[in-house]
Amino acid sequence: MDKTETIPALPLAAPAAPGALRAWTTGALKGFMTHVLPPLLILAVLLAVWQALGSRPGAALPAPSKVVQDTWDLIAHPWYDHGGNDVGIAWQLLASLERVAYGYALAVVAGVSLGVLVGQSTWALRGLDPLFQVLRTVPPLAWLPISLAGFRDGHPSAIFVIFITSIWPIIINTSIGIRNIPEDYRNVAKVIRLNGFEYFARIMLPAAAPFIFSGLRIGVGLSWLAIIAAEMLIGGVGIGFFIWDAWNSSRISDIILALVYVGLVGFALDRIVAAIGRKVTRGTSAA
Repeated sequence: MDKTETIPALPLAAPAAPGALRAWTTGALKGFMTHVLPPLLILAVLLAVWQALGSRPGAALPAPSKVVQDTWDLIAHPWYDHGGNDVGIAWQLLASLERVAYGYALAVVAGVSLGVLVGQSTWALRGLDPLFQVLRTVPPLAWLPISLAGFRDGHPSAIFVIFITSIWPIIINTSIGIRNIPEDYRNVAKVIRLNGFEYFARIMLPAAAPFIFSGLRIGVGLSWLAIIAAEMLIGGVGIGFFIWDAWNSSRISDIILALVYVGLVGFALDRIVAAIGRKVTRGTSAA
């Protein structure tokens, strides 16, 4: 009698739970309705009002449709390079971002260091805080003539203006964070006998990080504001100079397009610093 071998049936993959898919869809729809739809509706209303006002005879500013029509070449070809200052708007933004990167990086290093010093030392607080409070009220463009006289070149002068503008909120917020470290943390550091570097890395920075990143977010916004204003005066390649040159040539649509890009880049810079802050502080930094 022949024996027939039976092959065991392979287990079938469990079908995706319909409840999980439904929950994901519901969450995505809720997120869209909560975070995406409101600004889209407000933007649509503003564009409609702008279009209506800009389409009237004798309107001072062009309508959105006219702006797109006038600047389509800049939108479609942002990377062109015809030499000198005749470059696409993407190159203008990159030139400005390069200056911001240098100035802001210097401000972060100096600001955090001075903030730690002022937060840790009462003598440093009494001696430096009045000076900081006076200097931080000086408008950014007021520093430009001094920097031009000192550096005799527009590029380092713009970097200095960014540095001197963005450093103050970093110093102030860092010092506040250092002074607000709980006393229990300091006592634990004494008990386990942490040296200066270990105390700085394990206690001081993690405890003050939410305050530090709040200052960093304010500082990156101020640095972006400062470079736009500085480039209007120093010339060369940069989005600030692009706006000023467009004004001198009566290209209002180009100015409006540049302002849109400036706002988007500034928003992106703030979001990047905020995301890094949430990652470093594990969600305890300001949202």
